[in-house]
Amino acid sequence: MAILITGGAGFIGSHLARSLVEQGERVVVIDNFDPYYDPAIKRARIEQLGGRVAFELADICQVDQLEAVFQKHAIEKVVHLAGLSSVRYSINRDLLYMQVNLGGTMNVLEMCKRFGVRHFVLASTSSIYGQTTKVPFQEEDAADRPLASYPASKRSAELFAHVYHNLYGLDVTILRFFNVYGEDGRPDMMPIRTLESIVYGHKLTLWNAETLKRDWTYVADTVAGIVAALNRPMGFMTFNLGYGSPVSLAEFVHIYEELVGRKAVAEHGEAPPSEPLITYCDNTRAKALLGFAPQVPLAQGLMHVWNWFKAKHGL
Repeated sequence: MAILITGGAGFIGSHLARSLVEQGERVVVIDNFDPYYDPAIKRARIEQLGGRVAFELADICQVDQLEAVFQKHAIEKVVHLAGLSSVRYSINRDLLYMQVNLGGTMNVLEMCKRFGVRHFVLASTSSIYGQTTKVPFQEEDAADRPLASYPASKRSAELFAHVYHNLYGLDVTILRFFNVYGEDGRPDMMPIRTLESIVYGHKLTLWNAETLKRDWTYVADTVAGIVAALNRPMGFMTFNLGYGSPVSLAEFVHIYEELVGRKAVAEHGEAPPSEPLITYCDNTRAKALLGFAPQVPLAQGLMHVWNWFKAKHGL
């Protein structure tokens, strides 16, 4: 029996795949190498796994491709990471995000039902909580005022996952990720873009730098939470997976400036309406039921990213 990781060539997926194979698990990875960012990065991640996973080129929006994967491999558990990400990129791409993030998730859920999968773990996002003054975010919060199509599509996927639990008995665990960062991170995300800007002297746009705060969570901590959830099916359960300590963008940039030894060339502006002023994780439930215990504070995690960046670019 195997664990299927959809989107396993992505940032979190590749870290998860490596962790699972190191624990002796049989892992199947599917990915379609979507060109949202350079597919060569994703191919390199699969190559770095060194044949320790079974890789299948497949698109979650193509039912025939998914069916072939499930027929070929005895899938016991699924970690569903595949989909379109990025709040800002989702603006004016509303239909596309619903087709991929909801429609694609429905396809995977249907395969789970048809092929007797025991446990479905769905990657969701802290973005679903939207603009709220109720902090920290708790799993029971309504999360019914999304600010863009990306969180709306992920919240919709959560609701349909509950349908498959209720009607078909599928064990479902929803994991709401909080601002995951780390080595080999996505090149479009702030941790890598900010570092590149400081190192190469490019202009960096900061929105509400002193007041906009994010709850940055190191990728190894997130992966540990996913693995713990995989090992503890609970019928239907939702968990926040975040460090639990929001940091302003100004402080985030300052940590990098100290590491690199160079000031950012920053310009300031107002955040667009798609951006909540804060993400703040209440991880009490994950700590109690999963043993989730994030270990890496932001300064240490960004040091790891900086060391990886230096090695990658020969600095």
